[in-house]
Amino acid sequence: MSIELQGNWEKGVAYDVHTLASNYLGVDEHGHDRWDSVRSDMGELVYQLKYRGDLSKVPEIVDLIVTKFKGLDSLDVVIPAPASKTRSVQPVAEIAKALAEKVGIDYLDALSKSSSQELKGMDALEDRLNLLRDSMSIKPGMNLMGKNVLIVDDLFRSGATLQVATEILYRDAKCHNVYVLTMTKTRSKR
Repeated sequence: MSIELQGNWEKGVAYDVHTLASNYLGVDEHGHDRWDSVRSDMGELVYQLKYRGDLSKVPEIVDLIVTKFKGLDSLDVVIPAPASKTRSVQPVAEIAKALAEKVGIDYLDALSKSSSQELKGMDALEDRLNLLRDSMSIKPGMNLMGKNVLIVDDLFRSGATLQVATEILYRDAKCHNVYVLTMTKTRSKR
């Protein structure tokens, strides 16, 4: 199932929802909420990559994408959405690199984000947008003028990161068209 994503980009799509069902189990001994979640196939692959560090999931993710979405090779460059958290391996960058290689287009890690504050804890969309606008930028030396760009992200929640990234790519990098692809989408914006 693919899901159309509305935003300031030319076209956006999520491969599937992230979770199919989630049951609250209570609080663990560390004070964290616990959930019993049933994920979609893509949601499970993303979970294994992002939270278990299983890089073997990257080719599976990319194969699912290229099987479902035709025409990716007509784009000029794939860009990962900037990471919200520092990890030894950045899952979105790994997916974007492998996707670019598979379809034969350029990969550029063109966006940076200076704030390490996670958006996950911010409920107000305007607060998220303001934080991102203050912290996201095009990295020096990136030439994207006139390019058709695909931004890749693992999870679409409110769309704030992708909205600001798209603003910056159009305004500062002078991209021709910006497209968005996420592996999964939450069932709600929370």
